[in-house]
Amino acid sequence: MAVTADHLLLRYADVGVATYASLRVVGRPDTTVTWVLDETAMATVQDLLADALPDPRPRETIADAVERAVAAGSFASASAEQHLAEVLGELLLPEPAWRLLAAHAAVTDAVLFAAPAARLAQVPWSILAMPGDGRRLIELVDILLAAPPNIANAARRPAPWRPDRAPLFVLDPRVPTQRPDSALGSVLGRPDPDTPVARHFAAVMSRREVLPPAGSAVELFRRTEADRGWLATQLRREPGRLLYVGHATAADGDVGLADRAAIHLAEAEPLSAGELMAAALPMPARVALLACASGGDYRFDEATGLVAALILNGAVLVTATLWSLPTTAGFRRFASAATESADPMGDVVVAVDTAHDAPEAGRAVNAWQRAQLARWRSGDGTASPLYWAALVTFAVDGAR
Repeated sequence: MAVTADHLLLRYADVGVATYASLRVVGRPDTTVTWVLDETAMATVQDLLADALPDPRPRETIADAVERAVAAGSFASASAEQHLAEVLGELLLPEPAWRLLAAHAAVTDAVLFAAPAARLAQVPWSILAMPGDGRRLIELVDILLAAPPNIANAARRPAPWRPDRAPLFVLDPRVPTQRPDSALGSVLGRPDPDTPVARHFAAVMSRREVLPPAGSAVELFRRTEADRGWLATQLRREPGRLLYVGHATAADGDVGLADRAAIHLAEAEPLSAGELMAAALPMPARVALLACASGGDYRFDEATGLVAALILNGAVLVTATLWSLPTTAGFRRFASAATESADPMGDVVVAVDTAHDAPEAGRAVNAWQRAQLARWRSGDGTASPLYWAALVTFAVDGAR
């Protein structure tokens, strides 16, 4: 990481029953702020997140969890989300840390690199509210996640960013034997050329070559041949970037085997992070992995999950999600503000794909998140933070 005054580093580390934290300007040790979170604070954070996120709690079905998160949890209304943001902001960052962050709000290109502890791995850092001020953390600085040191410092061959190369789209591959409405069914719904997400990819195809070659945008969705062999073939064609939208299986944090996290392709067995690393599939510089809790590497002491596999295989910037994103159908079913035209999952896909074409993809994702925050504050319930606050971008080697 370059030593410049516009980069800040926020670190947390679990040590016994306490969590130690520090914030500093990179290259300025005199700016370091340190503090400790006790077990009570950590338990409060975890309870709040368990209530807010659409991950099933004990005895909940997936539908139960989605209904709770969409209709009753801390992301269900602007007032509830504001309370969550204020509590997280007060518990996770002390006043001196907020002062240091606020001092950099006017610094051009200021970036906060966050490295959370395992118990804070699902914290949506973007929404944290500054006590007594109200501004959110993402309104003060851009926020990226630092790649875990064991990954950033490993032997790697980073791929160059090649915007002239065709992007590779793996969109909602059809998992064999799974009905469209099953647990591993369609993420984006029936392919339809008139949906905003299909129109987006049609516009992309009108401007440039894409992978895989397709006669129309709808042919990019729900492909039945998109297994690991197909993926390897497409990656050998050296795409400029990769966008995957589909299902992921999160590794069990209690077991501690991060490399069991996996993505689901058009085959019976999922492709695990361990298999990705073993196969050394060459990744482009930028990868977006929009799948269930695909950005969960920090949940483990040895961060060797999906993001790690992508970085070890060549990526330098990876956008992923902290938790499972409800399908648009699930959102429409349970959200009182939803209309038939509301498509929050499609909005995420379009926004991230557009951002990954920008000169600085991570910053572009942050800019979209700020725009969604503004919509949410204005009373637009379809701009739900269940979607935009779930996005995080990991970056190494100066990528932004």
